[in-house]
Amino acid sequence: MIKGNALIGQSGGPTSVINSSLAGVIEAALSSSFIGDIYGMNYGIEGFMQEMLYDLGMQPRKVIEGLRHTPSSALGSSRHKVQESDFPVILNVLKKYNIRYFFLIGGNDTMDTIHRVEAYCKKERYDLIGIGIPKTVDNDLFGTDHTPGFGSAAKSNILNVMQAGILARDMQKVDKFVIYQTVGRDAGWLAAATALARKNPDDAPHLIYTPEFNFDQDKFLKDAEKCIKTYGWVSIVCGEGIKYADGTPVSSSKVKDKFNNVEFGAMGGTSVAISLHKMISSELGYRGEFQITESLIMSDFVRASAVDLEEAYQCGVEAIRLAEKEETGVMVSIKRTSNNPYAIEFGKVPLKDVAVSAKPMPSEYFNKEGNFVSPAFIDYVKPLIGDLPEFVRLEKKFAKIN
Repeated sequence: MIKGNALIGQSGGPTSVINSSLAGVIEAALSSSFIGDIYGMNYGIEGFMQEMLYDLGMQPRKVIEGLRHTPSSALGSSRHKVQESDFPVILNVLKKYNIRYFFLIGGNDTMDTIHRVEAYCKKERYDLIGIGIPKTVDNDLFGTDHTPGFGSAAKSNILNVMQAGILARDMQKVDKFVIYQTVGRDAGWLAAATALARKNPDDAPHLIYTPEFNFDQDKFLKDAEKCIKTYGWVSIVCGEGIKYADGTPVSSSKVKDKFNNVEFGAMGGTSVAISLHKMISSELGYRGEFQITESLIMSDFVRASAVDLEEAYQCGVEAIRLAEKEETGVMVSIKRTSNNPYAIEFGKVPLKDVAVSAKPMPSEYFNKEGNFVSPAFIDYVKPLIGDLPEFVRLEKKFAKIN
């Protein structure tokens, strides 16, 4: 068994529970007889190449414990795409600090980073165990039932749509529609989860549009008009990544990041919610609102899911278990063994199967029209969220004078 020091990093967008995973890795590593010092990358792989390292073993116990209840990325994050010229630098720093255990917490692009670093070290005959720990609010990682971060971000979205829906329902004489946009570049998991806000047929949301389906403007306007005639108003949820049949983003954004991902709503483009708002206003003549949360749902700890927090922590612990078994080039995965009662077990999946690609929602999780979810999806997502508030409405008992 290799003996050496450990390195932990956080990459990509933050979540409400990513620090819980960090706490799990640190606490399990402190108990390992194979791991010496525990270092943390300050600002991801960029900071690591500049030797910006936290000595996590020197952190007070209350700080490590407090990570389980602190949102965002405590180590500082990065979206740097590793270049070929970076690998020699990375290897030199690994050698300098005798790092033999390499853990990265993140999503698709993060798994690509650790996969490439681990493969480079193997080619250079440097013994390094590389383990990925899943994290993404988008829930689009292959090889795992769901990802830590999704449940909490979904719950935040659900509560936003639920409360905004009550507002819109009561203001329907002023505004006939409300559009809520959530993150989700290639998959609609977060947008779809807002269906849990709907307890009654006229509750928000009425329509949900995700990247899994080509966007059809004419059909969209007909869907919206039908809801307005039926309920007096319409609540619409859209994922930021919805596209037309020719692949053009509805947001009209043409800006891409270092990983060649479209940056929706960036310079030169209009956000999806604003685009849809303009369609309804100009074509149907109604007044309405749009709401765009962007990264706010990624660090909404007040609404964090208890299930999500615990699973995030256990994913960190499981990463150390895998490393002690000399597993490398894998990501911790979650396998659901029961829906009711909800139960999971941890496993592993090769990093090469996870890196870069995004996992869309399966077709059976949508209705036939592609504008709302199916009961199967409700069964899938419900255990990940936890309890939701129950709101009341006045009964339609109007005054009468005889």
